[in-house]
Amino acid sequence: MTASDQAAERVTAVLADAPVFDGHNDLAWALRRQVAYDLDRRDIAGPQPTLHTDIPRLRAGGVGAQFFSVYVPGTMTGGAAVTATLEQIDCVNRIVARYPDTFAAARTAADVRRIIASGRIAALLGAEGGHSIDCSLGVLRMLRRLGVAYMTLTHNQNVPWADSATDEPAVGGLSDFGRDVVREMNRIGMLVDLSHVAPATMHAALDVSSAPVIFSHSSCRALTDHPRDVPDDVLARLAGNGGVQMVTFVPYFVSQACADHDAAEDARRHELGLDQVTVYTEHEGEHLDPAAVAELERWRAANPAPVATLSQVADHVEHAREVAGAAHIGLGGDYDGVSSLPVGLEDVSTYPALLAELVDRGWSDAELAALTCGNILRALDTAHDVADPGFGA
Repeated sequence: MTASDQAAERVTAVLADAPVFDGHNDLAWALRRQVAYDLDRRDIAGPQPTLHTDIPRLRAGGVGAQFFSVYVPGTMTGGAAVTATLEQIDCVNRIVARYPDTFAAARTAADVRRIIASGRIAALLGAEGGHSIDCSLGVLRMLRRLGVAYMTLTHNQNVPWADSATDEPAVGGLSDFGRDVVREMNRIGMLVDLSHVAPATMHAALDVSSAPVIFSHSSCRALTDHPRDVPDDVLARLAGNGGVQMVTFVPYFVSQACADHDAAEDARRHELGLDQVTVYTEHEGEHLDPAAVAELERWRAANPAPVATLSQVADHVEHAREVAGAAHIGLGGDYDGVSSLPVGLEDVSTYPALLAELVDRGWSDAELAALTCGNILRALDTAHDVADPGFGA
């Protein structure tokens, strides 16, 4: 048996007992944008080439649990953001109901373990951005009642009570209300997700939270200097908090060349009046200057994007292990939330290839099992223990 065969055999055995529990998948938003939530037009029971996610590839990838993002853009605010979040929740619920032999809804780690044991994939909800609660703790509590298991405190834009990594600082991390949001999330058993937030916000949340925090889809700032990645001084605090960094596969978060190209494209967008926030509006491209769009396409043709690789993602996983510890890492692919992915990690079927790379780098089976699901399950268990009984169940 070749070394490659041996690695594949070990990965298969690990995934049989510890399937992948991924931190972030934007299938619901992709379905909104592509087919206005018409599940007949994107029947994920079979291959769907316009998506990164379908049931055959989830099975091939050894996925046993998935946080499905119920994302709305940070440019959508107020009641519109709340409404769109509810529509996203409805989409995931409809997916679960449509494919009951494949999916079952989960709120807690106990639910996840029970569903995996039944041979199905546990489907959990993650709200991406505090704008989804419209500055209302009542809305936050109702999202938890509807099954939302984590909330990312911001998306690309600040909220009135928390600073984003990709916006100008406004409150110095968290405001007093922002700290109340974190405390209430602890009380109701909702994980605090620090992907997308500024380092000051990360530290402020870690100062306040009595339950583990997570990064649902972020990589390491020490390897790729992108504001969406996690600095080492934050990673070093995860052991004391019990938290988990779920390393993402987004090319410009894992490759410096891709990050530099992305920054150059953003600068060109700005020059042309096509700032990045424009592409996240509800009617993408509807009101854009055709001449500016054409000029951006010419720039792209003259400056082709570099590619990221599976090996670079493995580098980030290893760095997170070195700084935070093997008990504080996971995977958060961001499938169906990005237009391109690293070579070798093109869709949800490819997790075994990443694990095989880590086998080749000397990882033990126990370390792989902690990475795939053990660590995030522990964080969910602890959040349940911290929560008030009425919300923790």
